Amino acid sequence: MPASSSPPSSSCYCITLRGAARKISAIYDAALAPVGVTIGQLSLLRRVRRHGPLSLTELGRLAELDRSTIGRNARVLEKMGLVEGRTGADQREALLALSPAGLALLEQAAPLWDAAQAEIEGRLGAEGLAAIARLAEDF
Repeated sequence: MPASSSPPSSSCYCITLRGAARKISAIYDAALAPVGVTIGQLSLLRRVRRHGPLSLTELGRLAELDRSTIGRNARVLEKMGLVEGRTGADQREALLALSPAGLALLEQAAPLWDAAQAEIEGRLGAEGLAAIARLAEDF
């Protein structure tokens, strides 16, 4: 019998990477549970701290999320008391700023985030981390 000329089947890289991303997010979320935020929320808080008071549009641009998603997430963070709305130079512009509680939460979350980073580094190793970095840079 002749050998089959069709290539071996493989799993879809996109689906595999999406599943891996969900699992990595779950590691961060579990680590951050004691302070009551998810990795997505922490990421937004860190951007607000890094860039100072900024508009939702600018935060969306930095986070690569659409304006409606940023608006929903900002409302949640505001209800949690972690950010506060401010008026910009143009009175029509609303800015988002870190509240004192948000700053305190970032301080509490830092060692938890570090622990999640270390766990992921241990699981992926230097080569795995470098491959992920290359993928992120290329796209």
